[in-house]
Amino acid sequence: MFIPLYDQAGYRHIKRPIGVYTLLAANVVCFALASAVPDGKLALSFGMIPVVLFGDAVLPAGLLHAPAYLTPFTSLFLHVGFEHIIGNMLFLWVFGDNIEDAMGTARFIVFYLLCGACAAMAHAMPASQAPLVGASGAVSGVIAAYLLLHPHVRVFGLVLKWIPITVKALYVIAAWIALQFAYAIFGGDPDVGWWAHVGGIIAGAALIGPFKRPDVALLDRRVN
Repeated sequence: MFIPLYDQAGYRHIKRPIGVYTLLAANVVCFALASAVPDGKLALSFGMIPVVLFGDAVLPAGLLHAPAYLTPFTSLFLHVGFEHIIGNMLFLWVFGDNIEDAMGTARFIVFYLLCGACAAMAHAMPASQAPLVGASGAVSGVIAAYLLLHPHVRVFGLVLKWIPITVKALYVIAAWIALQFAYAIFGGDPDVGWWAHVGGIIAGAALIGPFKRPDVALLDRRVN
């Protein structure tokens, strides 16, 4: 397992990644609010539940909840524990700022939400009763976009949680993507939305072209 800490890619169009800061703050605030509500009610109320989204079931009467069609978006801001949110936010922090730099803040936030919604829809087939929560799908889209923009940038991180290494983004992200597809197809931890990761990856790869600035090249060979 590779834990990214920082990269060598600098900014060319923005001074600060305001969009990344905004998404980080929103996730932390929502996590704090959800932690204060007992019995995981916010996950049930605002998570994406496939059978509810497709109209095959309804939530209990009197339960405050988002309209079903909004849950592919609201679910992105809910997490089930510290490890869940820290992992997602760390990947967003390391890779998201350069995607924002390539798009601009407003377009980056729209890109992030669309990747998350596509990830939720990928997870929703077939329909189940378990709520999907977490930013993993949206972050997967960000990671795929980073690979297509900066494959040669060196990323600093930890392997097996404590071994420091420096490696090209191409190698570590390609390996990570391969694992997501393998787990989705052949089976991994049943508590992880592997197909949501795959859906986010495909969305990020498909959307980076139309969302990036015209002067931003794909597969940039520069390292900063």
